[in-house]
Amino acid sequence: MLDLISVQMSSLSNDPIREWILSEGKANEITRISPVGGGCINLASRYDTDAGSFFVKTNRSVEPSMFEGEALGLNAMYETRTVRVPKPFKVGPLPTGGSYIIMEFIEFGASRSNQSVLGRKLAEMHKAGKSENGFGFHVDNTIGSTPQINTWTSDWVEFYAVHRLGYQLKLARQQYGDSTIYERGLRLAKNIRPLFEGVAIEPCLLHGDLWSGNITSDRNGEPVILDPACYYGHCEAEFGMSWCAGFGGSFYNAYFEVMPKQPGFEKRRELYLLYHYLNHYNLFGSSYRSSAMSIIDDYLLMLKA
Repeated sequence: MLDLISVQMSSLSNDPIREWILSEGKANEITRISPVGGGCINLASRYDTDAGSFFVKTNRSVEPSMFEGEALGLNAMYETRTVRVPKPFKVGPLPTGGSYIIMEFIEFGASRSNQSVLGRKLAEMHKAGKSENGFGFHVDNTIGSTPQINTWTSDWVEFYAVHRLGYQLKLARQQYGDSTIYERGLRLAKNIRPLFEGVAIEPCLLHGDLWSGNITSDRNGEPVILDPACYYGHCEAEFGMSWCAGFGGSFYNAYFEVMPKQPGFEKRRELYLLYHYLNHYNLFGSSYRSSAMSIIDDYLLMLKA
């Protein structure tokens, strides 16, 4: 009997996910483990237990720091009590290498979230999630699988120029030897300040990677946002992935009722798309280069830089 108990204890210690669920997760029994599709970077699973269900992501090739960044972001959004996000519970290393994150399992509804409700709740999150440290985040995290540098900076224009555009431009030069996009992009990054004249910019908590694949709804039809790349930034930067998010007029109308549109919004719109086009260029290749290059050249012409 003692041997059987020691074998069971050994088995638990070799599976930290199971160990957490059966202790701090307050479950007595795991009844089913099933794969969940949708992600391209991590392996996702649903753990059903007598105490409810848990959502678990694992990655055999990354350190826990990636999931720690995600957990900090999810928790920051969760604490605003605005738009629904899964509550993170535990992050840790896997015994055989890699890492895991355990979070709340949310049963999704049959349709995408209501656009106006999403717009309002996102604006409420931006209004509630403030930072006393300036622009950035508590840790560096990832945007897709690209590192995202979040060094605290007091000035938004400097932060965006250096840690968003500048970092992606350096990656493009390193990865592709693309000196053209690097040099023109850097010239733009050094000359964007006039686009922000007359605008008071406060650090707002951003999801950071808000596209259609990270937006859904729960069974009550309430919006749910997932897989963040959080940081505190200019609220308009949240719309940088709007080219594949499907935001409509009702979304923006509801958003601007809570967070009024700032002067020059339209002039800055493509500047925030640029960060994500550059990231897609670095992640997925040359098909995104022309979009990034076109935005850079248009701004250089507009700014006479």
